[in-house]
Amino acid sequence: MRINRRHLLKRIGLSSVTATLVSSGALATSTDQELPISLADLRGTANANKLGLRPGAVDDQSKRLQEILDRAAQKNKPVFLPPGNYYVSNLSLPSRTRLMGIAGASRLVYSGNGHFLIGENADHIEISGIVADGANRDLYEYAAAAIQLSNIGHAVIDNCQIIGSTARGIQIERSAGRIERTQISGCAGDSAVYGLENHALQIDGNTISDCYGGGITVHRWKRESDGTTVTNNRITRVGIDAKTAIGGGHPKPEYFGIKVFRADNCMLSGNRVTGVLGTGIKVSNCDGVQITGNTCLQSQGGGIVCDMKASGLMLTSNLVNGGTGGISISSDRRDGLPSVCTGNIVRNIETAKEEPEDFASGNGITVERDVALSSNVIDGVERYGLRLGWGEELGDVIATGNIIRGAEVGIYVSVVETTGSVQIADNTISLTTLGKIVGFRWSEAVTGDLTSMPDPQYSHLSIGRNSAS
Repeated sequence: MRINRRHLLKRIGLSSVTATLVSSGALATSTDQELPISLADLRGTANANKLGLRPGAVDDQSKRLQEILDRAAQKNKPVFLPPGNYYVSNLSLPSRTRLMGIAGASRLVYSGNGHFLIGENADHIEISGIVADGANRDLYEYAAAAIQLSNIGHAVIDNCQIIGSTARGIQIERSAGRIERTQISGCAGDSAVYGLENHALQIDGNTISDCYGGGITVHRWKRESDGTTVTNNRITRVGIDAKTAIGGGHPKPEYFGIKVFRADNCMLSGNRVTGVLGTGIKVSNCDGVQITGNTCLQSQGGGIVCDMKASGLMLTSNLVNGGTGGISISSDRRDGLPSVCTGNIVRNIETAKEEPEDFASGNGITVERDVALSSNVIDGVERYGLRLGWGEELGDVIATGNIIRGAEVGIYVSVVETTGSVQIADNTISLTTLGKIVGFRWSEAVTGDLTSMPDPQYSHLSIGRNSAS
């Protein structure tokens, strides 16, 4: 057999490693005996236990862990936290922190009197496989979250658990990086994950449950491009009554699953939001946001709500099932970019029982200005399948190829004199109680059914080829 140089060096290297391990007793003769050299040791990781941190100790070990993190960061080495409970507080994460543990087993427990974990002005901070338990102990006012990161060149929170925070779970600001595969529950702040003025942050594959205020927030102080992607997250049971909230005394927040505010060019995709006391997904005052392939179930303030000068949106292939509102796109901008709302399914929408006079509830899809509305399915809504406009707020809307079944009115369209042009064509409408297409002045119906008898006095309406049964 021919042996080339690469094959020979490989054989020599493997033989040398085997001999070293045998001579040091590292290779066990029994498969039940563990190797004394751990994967962490082979990577050059600093083992926190070997450096003096004691798992299960009831005393505070903040000072020792801080020393370990500082020394490891100076050498650009990761710190491995073996399984166990470690009571700590007021930890400052230095630049090049890499803290790793065994997911679900390596637990940092907040001991109170200050902040939990804060990192600032660093080029890299990474936390993986760590449980951060806030223990329902109050954070000081300057600490906005259990884990707070700001001005980080590359921040990573991966495969962690964050529980029992009396504020937010994670706050990350003016940073880039990713938050992924992390479970957040029992947080008493206004948001489980709060992102502020970040740079193409990735928030992916996280699970958020049983939190007081909101799920995920993407926020900017001034409207500009943000580029955050919020994908494949699971958000359930958000919006706990203020009287039962952890810590008590919290003002009533704006409940939501996912909220984007002033952050242009974000993408929300593949998220599943269930049982939110408020809005499932809310997008306000921003352009160019893609909302695609999301599922919103039983949202009590509307499934997907886009308002406050939001424009240039793309809403496609979303499912809204149950709750008090379907999809809403409303904007008072006269110079906004056109939006697209296509291929969505809205089912089983009821009027809010607490506020039955709220005209925004009980509708399938609501739009006002600059929207192409096509190929949507609305099935079983208490008020209007499509609500086109409200008073004078209507213009440049096309509603074509939609299927509407089971509503009080199939299509509500505003006929106030100063409204803009609307085209309603090729829709299929059935099982309505008060009409297929009806003109309204605000909440008052002022026309008969326009499906078969268009009224020539409403020149802004173009209605044709709709199928009604």
